[in-house]
Amino acid sequence: MALLSLQEVSIRFGGPWLLEGATLNIERGERVCLLGRNGEGKSTLLNLAAGRLAPDAGEVVRARDLSVAMMPQVVPADLAGTVLDAVGRGVRDQPAAWRRETQARQVISRMGLEAAADCAALSGGMKRRVLLAQALAGEPDVLLLDEPTNHLDVEAIEWMEGFLSRVSGAILFVTHDRAFLRRLATRIVELDRGRLRSWDCPYDQYLERKAAALEDEERQAAVFDKKLAQEEAWLRRGVKARRTRNEGRVRELMKLRAERAARRDPGGRVQAVLQEAGRSGYKVIAATGLGRAWGGRWLFRRLNVEINRGDKVGILGPNGCGKSTLIRVLLGREAPDEGRVEHGTRLEIAYFDQLREALDETRTVFDSVADGNEFVTVNGRRRHVIGYLEEFLFSPERARSPVRVLSGGERSRLLLAKLFAQPVNVLVLDEPTNDLDIETLELIESLLVEYAGTVLLVSHDRQFLNEVVTSTLVFEGGGAVNEYPGGYDDWLAQRKAPAADAAPEIPAPPPSASARPRKRSNRERRELQEIPETLAALEAELDGLHRAMAQADFYRGPPADIQAATARSAEIPREMDRLYARWAELERAD
Repeated sequence: MALLSLQEVSIRFGGPWLLEGATLNIERGERVCLLGRNGEGKSTLLNLAAGRLAPDAGEVVRARDLSVAMMPQVVPADLAGTVLDAVGRGVRDQPAAWRRETQARQVISRMGLEAAADCAALSGGMKRRVLLAQALAGEPDVLLLDEPTNHLDVEAIEWMEGFLSRVSGAILFVTHDRAFLRRLATRIVELDRGRLRSWDCPYDQYLERKAAALEDEERQAAVFDKKLAQEEAWLRRGVKARRTRNEGRVRELMKLRAERAARRDPGGRVQAVLQEAGRSGYKVIAATGLGRAWGGRWLFRRLNVEINRGDKVGILGPNGCGKSTLIRVLLGREAPDEGRVEHGTRLEIAYFDQLREALDETRTVFDSVADGNEFVTVNGRRRHVIGYLEEFLFSPERARSPVRVLSGGERSRLLLAKLFAQPVNVLVLDEPTNDLDIETLELIESLLVEYAGTVLLVSHDRQFLNEVVTSTLVFEGGGAVNEYPGGYDDWLAQRKAPAADAAPEIPAPPPSASARPRKRSNRERRELQEIPETLAALEAELDGLHRAMAQADFYRGPPADIQAATARSAEIPREMDRLYARWAELERAD
């Protein structure tokens, strides 16, 4: 008997059916990956399975005494207290307090967490680890995971893969990380136009079978549409209604019309094209002895790299190591603390930033693409903006919407549309895969592979790196950034094993010649002690703002709240910069 079963379940929220007569069985020990395009209803299905939503029709059947736990896609704002407190809340059906604490501590130990750590002070990746521990603490029979790898770096993703592969209960999860999917899933279930279809095969075989199924569906639809067109033409020629045979034919035509109206064709696909500017000079960017310090430590130092026309360079490293800073220094948007950067000639650069700051919240989707112009020119062809946006899955109505109401996936597609509307020969992409479904990821991959220009790419998506880049710059600790030919798997094969004793950290930049050591005052000593706590509070506040702003319904709220949150999210990094500078200044005093 199945642990959990969706039986002819239907649900919608005012629009098309997200689930329409859907059936799904989850058996003990299975690890089922739920696939589907953005907006198809994957998170809705998980919430139905968790009992957080009730279906409009059908039922969700659970085995007797079944325990279900869910790790949500977004870290909740109320994740507070110590790690032990948070994980303990996941222990159910255990009346004795000491048993609950013992069970929570066992999970915390297995997952490499610190029981006494303050949840509010943790990084986004560690908070997701706490949420997973909370879900596992009750030893659930079925574990539900919604995009568990979001905002995790590669090391954390690989740790999670190994951990989940040893979990004894059943797992139903949603992900766009294909490497994660391949390693973890024992079965694939696809949500497409309200229906569920199970594929009991590996991911690559699923892709082949799905393509064949879509071709078969297209052939059947073409036969149906041809018959309908013939019957419509017959009706237009006139009907002798008194004849029973003709009356029956009209009734059959009415049935065909109703069937065609009920048919849900596959949704559109992003049809982006990259247009190239004239060729740049052969040398694009050359860095010599490059170094950048932050908060009293080197993010990178003594970096020598030359990027030439046509190179596709990946940048890899843990969260917070300085990948985005390196890009800004290489582009000349930030000054290095040592070394120099030289740019080649005839560079036309487009920058896809991680925080999507190139999008103006107050403008419409339409105005964002071509600065209010009605037409764009793509590869020499003049296109109306509405038609161009439809290729990025924006309907004419959605194209008139303000940017502030867009979901995360829509924002990523809009920024791609904006970038691809301009001819460039250097494309810089900082975490472009966030919030995009697998189908769109694969399209962007193929475009970048065929692109003759130069690409700088920051990503934690291992397959994306493998498919696109020709070399990889890897942050490997202590300010060292090393270059390797090939993508992620090539780096794994070439990297050196860590030394038994870690090399000492490279010292921070020396004070300028004009700075003289002096004794700190009592006030300055107190200030120095308070700065780390203030920085941690600002990081937590910024993390909370980013979580809130990533919600689709956030931008439907009061305009004053949206404006305040947007302004604050831009102000906090500047406050942190000032604190880091002050910290370094106080550290130099005796």
